[in-house]
Amino acid sequence: MTHLRLMFVFAHPDDESMGAGAIIAKYVAEGADVYLVCATRGERGWQGDEKNNPGLEGLGKIRTNELMNAAKVLGLREVNFLDYIDGDLDKANHAEAIHKIATHIRRIQPQVVVTFGPDGAYGHPDHIAISQLTSAAIVCAADSGYADSLNQPSYRVAKLYYQVDPKSFVEMLHSWGFDLGFDVDGVKRNHVGWEDWMFTTRLDVGEHWRAAREAVTCHASQLVSWRHLFDAMTDDMHRLTWSQSTLYRAFSLVNGGRKVETDLFEGLR
Repeated sequence: MTHLRLMFVFAHPDDESMGAGAIIAKYVAEGADVYLVCATRGERGWQGDEKNNPGLEGLGKIRTNELMNAAKVLGLREVNFLDYIDGDLDKANHAEAIHKIATHIRRIQPQVVVTFGPDGAYGHPDHIAISQLTSAAIVCAADSGYADSLNQPSYRVAKLYYQVDPKSFVEMLHSWGFDLGFDVDGVKRNHVGWEDWMFTTRLDVGEHWRAAREAVTCHASQLVSWRHLFDAMTDDMHRLTWSQSTLYRAFSLVNGGRKVETDLFEGLR
């Protein structure tokens, strides 16, 4: 087969490091080309004193720079922004957003794509939106009748994964004081996690947790509200946190069954 290419499609700067840093580092170390498509520049993710908020454009520049620094740490081959505004992704023109993602899929031709699960990890509307948009873009990219702005031929992704957390991991974070809940329309959406039997894929990324932690530290603007917890974590706590690597195989054209995978490229190598 051709060279291994892996694409992550996430909503915000820091999703790639906090959610998938060790996975990215693992596959880069194995020689795969790893790409990131980021829907927004994190413009509404200000964690400090509101009087010091640099505004949408200012914070977007800060978080873009943080992401590019993290990308260097992890070894990402390419980072592409869709340039939607943080917090507004679920209100974006869906046809336009799907077109942008499908165009990147056809150009890069990844065998494997990873995005958020349908629950958005903890119900974040942007996370849910990018999951839906990515799934639709994969369908469009494979459709020979679908036209993109570069007039590229159709391309069929072989495997789609959702990055999802087990309940035990969520409970561990809660016990350490981390609250990843999210308020939407006056309702608290909690980070609840998935049952162990739901996972199709568990990766061994134990050698790469330090790279993930270093990448996370690049996102200094996002550590403000829980810096005290982050700095108090022991190496073992960091290892347990950044070695998390459970996924759900949403579809595969090359393998299947109940046997738990240990490789995103299983069936392709």
